[in-house]
Amino acid sequence: MRIGLIGTGRIGSFHAGVLARHPEVGSLVVADRDAGRAAGVAGALGAEAAPDVTALFGHALDAVVIASATAAHAELIARAARCGLPAFCEKPIALDVPGTRTALAAVAEAGTELQLGFMRRFDAGYRAAREAVRSGRLGRLHTVRAATSDPEPPPAAYLPLSGGLFRDCLVHDFDIVRWVTGREVVEVYATGSDAGPAMFREAGDVSSAAALLTLDDGTLVTATATRCNGAGYDVRMELAGERDQITVGLDDRTPLTSVEPQGPAAPGKPWPGFLERFGPAYEAELDAFVRLVRGEAANPCDGREALAALRIADACETSRRERRPVRLDGAP
Repeated sequence: MRIGLIGTGRIGSFHAGVLARHPEVGSLVVADRDAGRAAGVAGALGAEAAPDVTALFGHALDAVVIASATAAHAELIARAARCGLPAFCEKPIALDVPGTRTALAAVAEAGTELQLGFMRRFDAGYRAAREAVRSGRLGRLHTVRAATSDPEPPPAAYLPLSGGLFRDCLVHDFDIVRWVTGREVVEVYATGSDAGPAMFREAGDVSSAAALLTLDDGTLVTATATRCNGAGYDVRMELAGERDQITVGLDDRTPLTSVEPQGPAAPGKPWPGFLERFGPAYEAELDAFVRLVRGEAANPCDGREALAALRIADACETSRRERRPVRLDGAP
């Protein structure tokens, strides 16, 4: 199998390494706006570097992996579809609903596959949580708590391009809540704080946010996020039901210290970032994509899932800005 990879930044380089090691990937071609960076990644992995994206699409590819800057995702998805190529794309498809719908329409018209990179669906903890909920082990869910805390802010130049904390960060929580519970969000009420570094205020963004989501069966979900969690990278989910409650993301590397006399010891080596915490999940999602391309498995995260999560994020941003609850049936 011959796969083309577009984008050799941090996540793209990681994906390139996974694909280069995969037993079913015979050859890998990489491209980036920075041709020198692409050449460096290719050289380190024994892959081939294309001078640009047009040249990459000129190769006889079996599939494309898109890990470029967000602004290019929708166009590259449509381009892959027109070439008849299945594509894997990091989230998001686009930062707005119309752009997302346009790209999805191109995929539907071409009859190709688009798998979205919501890696938490491939994490062992979240998969176990989904099974616990679906099996009835927890009983009726009444409360879900989700949290995503980054250890430090991204570069200031990234913030105006990110779409904001709800679309860039909490969108993962919105997707995983739907996936684990099997329910849809019907209403949101959200707020945020720009009390962190000045660059958030300058970008019109917030450094911390909280959202209350109501699911279609009445379950209440709180989802919080921050860019300024100096203790480390912390992503967790708690699910409480009438019979039992469980948590995802609590282990000896969770950057959380108990102050109880008999509490567990402080983590010796807190998670520093998303690649370390979710490395196995990233590998599993690309393996799933390879199997999808080979016709051995169904699409585990269809591109339409990104639209559902984006609509929730958009509703939260509207709620934050207008200081009111927003129902999803009235969202854009």
